[in-house]
Amino acid sequence: MAKDLDELLDEVESKFCRPDPLRLGMGEPSKGYRVTHRFDRNRAEAKEKLRSTETLKKEDDLDSLINEIFEEPNFNQKNFKLKSKSSGNTSVRASIQGLSKSCSPVYLGGSTLPFGIGTNTSPRACDHLRCIACDFWIVNYNDYMWDESCDYLFFRNNMPEFHKLKTKLVKKKGSRAYACQCSWRTVEELTNLQTDHQLRWVCGKH
Repeated sequence: MAKDLDELLDEVESKFCRPDPLRLGMGEPSKGYRVTHRFDRNRAEAKEKLRSTETLKKEDDLDSLINEIFEEPNFNQKNFKLKSKSSGNTSVRASIQGLSKSCSPVYLGGSTLPFGIGTNTSPRACDHLRCIACDFWIVNYNDYMWDESCDYLFFRNNMPEFHKLKTKLVKKKGSRAYACQCSWRTVEELTNLQTDHQLRWVCGKH
């Protein structure tokens, strides 16, 4: 649009605003000169108005696009409600605290030991154990023990499907059978996990 306006103004200038050849060389500016000077000023003003008009048009187009987005039938304005900074921080802290409870120390135990968050004053068997070697969650079965024929390949191929694992489970009251994909244990009494240095099990937090 700006290019077309320049061409139109140039055409008008060439036809109507040439200096008067009879008055060239005289001290007083010719009428053509005055008209040309006024025309150049008007053209500059016209260009400035055109730029302002184009800028306003772009802003109007942007406003229209934003309005269309907010008027979409599936747009949920609730998703854009801003929470206060204090309430947001409180929610984050509450979420972190809710996910940061872990056993200390971590206990294993037989079927008579209740599950829960283990502490020095309240020993409980952790039921959120995870192996950091194979990245599997530990399964456990009350009143069972693992058969002596169990090996690494058995757990590698069958974890964590019980209908496959039960072929190596033997009934034994009071025992609890633990296993991941790379390790397994049968436990009958309270055991601090730190005393078994071969296991790479940790509390996965409660």
